[in-house]
Amino acid sequence: MKKVTGIKSVDFKISALGHGVVNWNGPTTLTGDDGKTVDNHTLPKLRGYTNLTGKIKEESGYKYKKEPTDIDFKKTPLYISQNCIRHHLFRDQAFDLHYAKERSLQGVLASITGLVRGFVVPSSQCKRTSPLLMEDFVDELGNGNFEQMGRSGTKDDKEDAKTVDEKKVKAKKSTSFFSKTTFGDTKYTSYGSISIEQLQFISLDKKFDRCAMVITDGQGEKVAQTVQDFIQTLNPDLSPQAVFHANYVRGGTIFEEGENGILLNNDAVTALVEHTLQMIRELSIRQAKSYMYVDSVEVDYNDSHKMMRIKRGESTNPQPDGEYAVYFYAK
Repeated sequence: MKKVTGIKSVDFKISALGHGVVNWNGPTTLTGDDGKTVDNHTLPKLRGYTNLTGKIKEESGYKYKKEPTDIDFKKTPLYISQNCIRHHLFRDQAFDLHYAKERSLQGVLASITGLVRGFVVPSSQCKRTSPLLMEDFVDELGNGNFEQMGRSGTKDDKEDAKTVDEKKVKAKKSTSFFSKTTFGDTKYTSYGSISIEQLQFISLDKKFDRCAMVITDGQGEKVAQTVQDFIQTLNPDLSPQAVFHANYVRGGTIFEEGENGILLNNDAVTALVEHTLQMIRELSIRQAKSYMYVDSVEVDYNDSHKMMRIKRGESTNPQPDGEYAVYFYAK
């Protein structure tokens, strides 16, 4: 069996800066000053945090809750979930898939959503697995603090009388108090990877349950041309090719059973990798009173079998020193 050689993945390390919380976890049940449980404290996403103390009331089995200030931001650091990151990374096309149907996916395939983000269309079960892996953005500074807040407004349970133009009007008044765990300056670190195997091949066949689009006879070449034209716009200096074939076989298989699909050549993969890395470098999130932006991206063109070696500080290739690995062949 011929061994697959070449760049198998493009791994990267991300450093990002910001201020405040851009990804909240919502109201969390905790213990208040009077020892009673409260639901008016809002927490950001904290890695490894639980609101339970670990103590249980023997009679009832009640699990005691922590107090709002009982947090160690070094042990349970602030993070931005990878789902939040992916939403903002592909924000331009965040809602387009709501209009995708079984026979209208050609435009989806010829887009960053179809080629990099991945998608699922429930009505037809058409899907494409994303070649882009993104980890959570984890904060290193731990500048968290407890903040008490108040809000004045109206509520139905209290009524006071007021005189306006010699007429009595009932005005309903109340004041509510709530609290938040907020953050100051933030510095995030994250890692990610682009799988060349998943990026270079687009299945158009239901045989192995990974069909990206249902096609009719003679439509495969047209879809491939549309995908190729789109990739060409990403980098006009390259010569990308998207080639359709009725029987692409994954290298190393026993029976050489293949499927309809489109295979991208080295220039096409290069254009998509470079464009994806540039999107990550330009990523910024602004949510209400907080923000985050990517400060730097270190890249490793990984031609070894060691996944995410950049994470362990091993020898890396900041520039591609060869071609991308090819996992499929036409038969």
